[in-house]
Amino acid sequence: QVQLVESGGGLVQPGGSLRLSCAASGIIFNVYTMGWYRQAPGKESELVATITTGHSTTYESSVKGRFTISRDNAENTVYLQMNSLKPEDTAVYYCNAANRFRAYWGQGTLVTVSS
Repeated sequence: QVQLVESGGGLVQPGGSLRLSCAASGIIFNVYTMGWYRQAPGKESELVATITTGHSTTYESSVKGRFTISRDNAENTVYLQMNSLKPEDTAVYYCNAANRFRAYWGQGTLVTVSS
């Protein structure tokens, strides 16, 4: 059974930092591109960042320079380090594992940026 379990969300003040983790099981982790998506209240889901099997990364323009995605293949875990958080980063963040055959999703973790 495939599981992607996110953790690390919570309430943080503007300018603060959080580190999200996504632990994968039931898949051969190192053959999947891993990604983080988010969905803010009343908005569509958007891709935040991806990291390929070769550790190449992409970022949505509004998070470039503030967020860093990384992966630890030995631990089957992908991370999203989020710095200089803004209220507009408030959303449920979802972990995604994808290759050309299938995609899997986590249950999401809520990040709230508010004073």
